[in-house]
Amino acid sequence: MSDTKLAPQSGAIKLTMLLAGVVFLLMMLLGLVMRAAQGGLIEVDPTLFYQILTAHGAGMVGTAALTGAAILWYFVGRYVPLVAGIYWAFLGLFLLGVVLILGSIFIGGFGGGWTFLYPLPAMSGGAWQVTAAAGFFLGYIAIGVGFLLFYLEIGRKLISTYGGISGALAWPLAFGNGKVEDAPPPTIVAAMATTVFNTIGIVVGAAVLVCSLVNLYFPSFVVDALLAKNMIFFFGHVFINASIYMAVIAVYEIIPEYTGRPWKTSRVFAIAWSLVLLFVMAVYPHHMMQDTVMPAWALVMGQIVSYLSGIPLLAVTAFSLCVYLRGSKMRWDLASSLLVLGVAGWSVGSVPAILDGMISVNKVMHNTQWVPGHFHIYLILGEVAMAFGFMAWLVKEANKVELSNLDRAGLTIYILGGAGFTIMFLISSALSVPRRWAVHLEQWMLQDQIATGFGALVVLGALIFVVRYVHVSGDTTN
Repeated sequence: MSDTKLAPQSGAIKLTMLLAGVVFLLMMLLGLVMRAAQGGLIEVDPTLFYQILTAHGAGMVGTAALTGAAILWYFVGRYVPLVAGIYWAFLGLFLLGVVLILGSIFIGGFGGGWTFLYPLPAMSGGAWQVTAAAGFFLGYIAIGVGFLLFYLEIGRKLISTYGGISGALAWPLAFGNGKVEDAPPPTIVAAMATTVFNTIGIVVGAAVLVCSLVNLYFPSFVVDALLAKNMIFFFGHVFINASIYMAVIAVYEIIPEYTGRPWKTSRVFAIAWSLVLLFVMAVYPHHMMQDTVMPAWALVMGQIVSYLSGIPLLAVTAFSLCVYLRGSKMRWDLASSLLVLGVAGWSVGSVPAILDGMISVNKVMHNTQWVPGHFHIYLILGEVAMAFGFMAWLVKEANKVELSNLDRAGLTIYILGGAGFTIMFLISSALSVPRRWAVHLEQWMLQDQIATGFGALVVLGALIFVVRYVHVSGDTTN
């Protein structure tokens, strides 16, 4: 199979990343408002707080998935021809979903959280009407349909080009007598694995969304609450992890340009991605350890797989990146710096996640700010950093590699802000500060106030990246 690189649809991708950058900024501002409110720096009505919390969660997860999808589409488009109309349909459905979700929250008053836990949307106690919950569900469904179209196109082309799912996953190399030189590139392996597990996750999510939607208008149609929660958290866990696994493709494709060393599919790499395919779907019960009615075997599986799930990440992507960088003549600019930061942040964020997957720890820490702590490390210093790195690479001038003073300032501000902001979550959790509370006790507010300061640095750093992207993109266009 020849890997002659094709011309990807850069115009659509550049537009997507611009939209995503702006939404990232808006969602970060919403997060800053919540931390400031918890710290007593500003006053926000609790009802509005939970609406903001819902918008922030849905917005950040959705935008992370959008940037990951843009990265996957761009680089897969180097190896196989993709239908441009599918991408535009995906983007249109995504934006339609955004409008429906924001309308349901800020016009309809929906504040049930981005996880829409059944049967809460239908039992608001008068906080919102059925139509608001329905609008939220329909927004998610529109985004899900868009992603299914997206993955069907990706999957169709990879299966036909690389000899089926097994060929695209490099199984002949991983479990047979295949040769390294005949294996598909890392981008294709990652894209195929992500397509498989996220398609399954989205279908499960769509099923529980449709059931919840029917329940809104026909209350006699009852869903088993434990089953619904399992389906929701299976979908949610798979979806957000897919966002990171799609974004890491930028590392596989771009870093070799800076080191001069190709990133090849080895046997270990192929096996690791097959394990990722299984672990991402099997690990979700670690979200259910507070549910004592869950089968014991499922909770034990959640703990064991939580231990194991860090191995493919740390041993393959992170370790391989260190090997590639060691002894190479790495050229550092904003793009390469942010991509390396993304892998580092992702790796660091996996440690508190694995700890939370321990049943004995989970019972004490899960409902504290430990969970948003590790989650924000994943995003701020992981996936979002990769997305900003990809944005910087998209608009960089050919053969021009340097860190300007503004780039250094933005990078420093972003790293300091991200590290401080997330560490304050972890410190707060050690002091038993609960998550999802709109109003905090006075003795918790100091940590909130410090976190607000660090959060402002994150927003400032992100603003520098987005403004730089717009400015440089305008210069390259002209």
